[in-house]
Amino acid sequence: MLRRLPGTLAFLCGALLLAAPARADEAEGLRVHFSPHAGAALWLDDIDLATDVLFGGRFGVGYGPYFGLEGTVDLTPTHVDGDADLFNRVTHVSGAAVVRLAPYARVTPYLTAGWANLHFDPGYGSESNSQGFEAGGGVEIRLAGATGRRVDLRLDARNVFLSRDLPGGVDESPQNTLLLSAGVQFTLGGDPRDTDLDGVPDRRDECARTPLRAVVDDNGCPLDTDRDGVFDGIDLCPDTPHNAMVGPDGCALDSDGDGVVDGVDTCPDTPTGARVDARGCGLDADGDGVFDGLDACPDTPAGASVDPLDGCALDGDGDGVPDGIDRCEGTPAGVRVDEEGCPVPTSQREAELLDTGMIRLSNVTFESGSAVLKPGSYEVLREVGTILSRWPQLRIEIGGHTDSVGSEQANQELSEQRAQAVYRWLVQNFPATSVEQFTVRGYGETRSISTNDTALGRSQNRRVEFKVLNREVLRQ
Repeated sequence: MLRRLPGTLAFLCGALLLAAPARADEAEGLRVHFSPHAGAALWLDDIDLATDVLFGGRFGVGYGPYFGLEGTVDLTPTHVDGDADLFNRVTHVSGAAVVRLAPYARVTPYLTAGWANLHFDPGYGSESNSQGFEAGGGVEIRLAGATGRRVDLRLDARNVFLSRDLPGGVDESPQNTLLLSAGVQFTLGGDPRDTDLDGVPDRRDECARTPLRAVVDDNGCPLDTDRDGVFDGIDLCPDTPHNAMVGPDGCALDSDGDGVVDGVDTCPDTPTGARVDARGCGLDADGDGVFDGLDACPDTPAGASVDPLDGCALDGDGDGVPDGIDRCEGTPAGVRVDEEGCPVPTSQREAELLDTGMIRLSNVTFESGSAVLKPGSYEVLREVGTILSRWPQLRIEIGGHTDSVGSEQANQELSEQRAQAVYRWLVQNFPATSVEQFTVRGYGETRSISTNDTALGRSQNRRVEFKVLNREVLRQ
């Protein structure tokens, strides 16, 4: 038997070397195969039978590509070694497990092991059956067909180890017999291998690592109808707009929550609640810088300053004309203003002040040679005080003037005293006015506006003037 061992090893090594890396259309799931074959039986030296042909068949089932079970029935018509007239027919029956080593190659080696029985007819002694186990291997070489109906050339070599009741009274210690066979194997059933479970067999799957649940085309490549980078079947939002940024589930992202998706939104930081256009940019119908939807005052006039939170116009002086449009900011409360926010003059003297920057009073009278105001001056001073309190932003010089009667020094001192007297009266009677609003100055007889040669001229020179020092406020 040892003489046969090198040949057996050579057969198995050759089968392994034939296992090419080329992929075959291997079936998965339940499949069955039938293999008629023929070969030779190489008997134990202790079994006095001649080496002869064998023929038979195998039937097997498998689930998955690697493992299977099969049964074998072989018949060998032979004779006693050296005497052809002594006929003996041997029947080989076995059941074995099969392990396929490279099931996805076009040439697939395998190993097998299981139970075996040899029946000798005519037998020797009282028993004609010899039982034991067998082990071996071989190779399947794909010839034709595809999954569900394929044909392979199958080469097989098995050692049958027998342990009792051998013909001729052989010792019951384990012995072996080598059975070699070749045949055609027909396989039915099973499904094509589909590694990524996309429904397209590996043999024609051009995209072999498709994610689970992805919808694929006929070539096994994932579809992405809305071109968002998330495959159909995985994409929970299959109608995502073009260029939109999406999450892992294929649904568009909208970071600022304005209803325009990221990637399409050209203004990605729109405040919450703002109304936007198709590009995701905030709408501002009145152009005040506060978006519609956030703007509580959507009809603000152009140019008006507004509260950045609610879009309503600011009106610092409360005159009804918004800041930004109001040319006369700081108008006192209650003062009637025009459309530009400037006070409307209520008297001729106020109009004089606004137009010329000065109110000139010649009817403010004092006790002769003194700075004591006469009661008849109160009414006109009250009118001036009312006007000036309406314009707290104006800086006013109260100037005193005299005629030329008397010495120049005396007239200078008298003009200063009279100007101070008017200032004190205004502050006392109009406490809302600011002390810092006024400047007091006496000019004496230096700035006459008429002749001092007549009584009328001198009366005109004896006057009090209220002159605006910050005339730029009037220009504003």
